[in-house]
Amino acid sequence: MKIPVLIPNIFDHPFTYESEINVNKGDYITVPFGKSKKVGVVWDNFERQSKKNFKLKKIIKKLEIVPLNSCTISFLNWFSEYNLIPKGMALKLHLLSGDAIEKYKDKDYEVYNTSFKKKYYQLTDDQEKVLDELQINNDRFRVHLLQGSTGSGKTIVYFKEIEKKITDGYQVLILLPEIGLTNDFEKKFRDFFGFNPAIWHSGISKKNKKIIWSGLAIGKIKVVIGARSALFLPFKKIGMIIVDEEHDQSFKQDEGIIYNARDMAISRASFENIPINLVTAVPSIETYENVKKNKYSFSRLIKRYKNADHPIHEVIDLKKYKLGKKSWIASKTLEKVQYHLSKGDQVLFFLNRRGFSPFVFCKNCMNVYACKNCSINLVYHKNKNILLCHYCGYKTDLERKCDEKKFCEYVFSGPGVEKIFEEVKRLFPNYKTLIFSSDTMNKKSSKDLLEKIINNQIQILIGTQLISKGFHFPHLNCIVVLDIDLSSKGFDLRSAEKNLQLYHQLSGRAGRTGNPAIVYFQTYNLKNSIINQLTDEDPLNFLEKELNLRKENNLPPYERFISLILTSNNEKKLEIESQKLKKNLLNNIKAKILGPVNAPIFRIKRKFRNRLLIRSSKNKKIQKNLSNVLKNYKFPSGIKLTVDVDPITFN
Repeated sequence: MKIPVLIPNIFDHPFTYESEINVNKGDYITVPFGKSKKVGVVWDNFERQSKKNFKLKKIIKKLEIVPLNSCTISFLNWFSEYNLIPKGMALKLHLLSGDAIEKYKDKDYEVYNTSFKKKYYQLTDDQEKVLDELQINNDRFRVHLLQGSTGSGKTIVYFKEIEKKITDGYQVLILLPEIGLTNDFEKKFRDFFGFNPAIWHSGISKKNKKIIWSGLAIGKIKVVIGARSALFLPFKKIGMIIVDEEHDQSFKQDEGIIYNARDMAISRASFENIPINLVTAVPSIETYENVKKNKYSFSRLIKRYKNADHPIHEVIDLKKYKLGKKSWIASKTLEKVQYHLSKGDQVLFFLNRRGFSPFVFCKNCMNVYACKNCSINLVYHKNKNILLCHYCGYKTDLERKCDEKKFCEYVFSGPGVEKIFEEVKRLFPNYKTLIFSSDTMNKKSSKDLLEKIINNQIQILIGTQLISKGFHFPHLNCIVVLDIDLSSKGFDLRSAEKNLQLYHQLSGRAGRTGNPAIVYFQTYNLKNSIINQLTDEDPLNFLEKELNLRKENNLPPYERFISLILTSNNEKKLEIESQKLKKNLLNNIKAKILGPVNAPIFRIKRKFRNRLLIRSSKNKKIQKNLSNVLKNYKFPSGIKLTVDVDPITFN
């Protein structure tokens, strides 16, 4: 009997094998492949017939595990076609390794036992109303947006819905945008339900990943909280997907296999015929447009939990209260911060720049310290005394000589969080201070640090955008935005949307327990539109205006963009090939082709980068046509193509 088997590799089709054992679609099997053995899955269609006759190899064995269901197979096929990646690579996202699918002993799953003693949480009338709305049509596919002010209790509401799904015997997936959020969220979950969810992200050990993978496949694990890759896990009976902070751009995987986990989660829910809830304080422009079209149902929580007030906003005019020499904190700001600290408030200084300084040069030789692999400057990290590239990871020591006689005299231009940390420590020596960024909060110690912040054992935080994403700090009642003039500027079509989401989320970190809270904005521009938008408590007003602007200019979500990035270590060869590809595309697909142009970051990891941008109507036909073109197009050696459907950034 001939059987189609998909191998987790770069191939876009299954391979045909002979089988003397009874296997069905979705079965996990071991097959010979080249000189090795591979775990594959019996697929739903055969490869195209070849004119060549091959001797068929035999399936070695069938693995004893619940087969991959038809819905998930259909989803992986669709995922492959939509994102223009080989089907085998879609399967690779699902399979860990051959060992990943072995069954473990029951004791290995005991930590995820759901016989729980949960706490009782009294919902407000508004929360009860939203919960009722969430439960409409929640036995089939539907997309529901739960939009609510920061601190309004959105999480507790959907926890209530999850509780019912677990009780009914279903599994639930909760997607978070950042690894750094999992510790805090896991605690919230455990406090509510009284049992441990499975945590899934790149930092989890191989052994635990294998236990979780197999536990989900046999139905022993009920809830997974995870980053993007959790979307591809083998659920035996999934009943709901939650995408928390659905607007967050971190859901976009922008290296390797490129996809948007939020959009793909909606697709998987569709194939599995289950409900999916998108949760946010400020919806993405795409989500809001789908609400307006009545494609998604919609609930709102406007009031904060226990009627806590929203923080007020106050502008500190830097033209009036000038910054001192080598200082980034105005005298007026210092007065305000000292007042808050004196009455026991926690304080956050916000600056969305990691490291000590984003720009370093020598005033003797005027040498600017740039990455040798990428066309960007190196960032100085003082705590490690290194210059670091945030794109390729290249690092080098700071100590250099201009010539044989002189050492470099460094100028550190612009502040990063480490520089602000030094200034704050000098100004407020009697208070515990911590940098809150991906450099400090993705470590094993971050769980202990979170506890100290929650208990107000750390009084001053210096944070990057990570701190804006869903954390609950009960004593945080003062936020200082240090550099809104520069950080509010953006250079792509999503800049205004991204900035609104960032600063609205950030503002919502303060005053969550009912105490008066203030967000201070240091600015030279008293007409700053971002501040004006923030003071309007309803972000949907901004989204309405932004949608109209996008529609007038035929921009997403009203048109589809597909970005093609060509890379090579030969600049001239890259330029010629980019023009050649554009000509081919113009002859074969009906769409606007923009470029080729040098990508904004022209060189990354020693590779030059050119960009083509395809603009077309919003349907899947463009992907099919483009796929056919690229399958028949032969790139010369040394040229690599990366395809990004619905790009978020344009670097």
